[in-house]
Amino acid sequence: MKERFEQWIEWLDRLLVLDIFLVLAAFFWFAIALLGKSTGIPLGWELWYSLWEPLFTPAIGILMAGALLNGLIKQVTKRLKAKN
Repeated sequence: MKERFEQWIEWLDRLLVLDIFLVLAAFFWFAIALLGKSTGIPLGWELWYSLWEPLFTPAIGILMAGALLNGLIKQVTKRLKAKN
């Protein structure tokens, strides 16, 4: 049981690392596309904006929820280990 739990935590950590890269890439794309929109150069603003709701918003939500869940799990396991 303990081994399976540790595998699940490792999987969650990997998912969060991938998700943070997606969120960072979305942010940089947003900044570049916004700069292009303000100068009149098409750099993908419309595509970025069309992906905001179906892709980037859930990615940010998953990142926040996963970080909170990961922190909570690590605190609980830390306290359980301290009791033993």
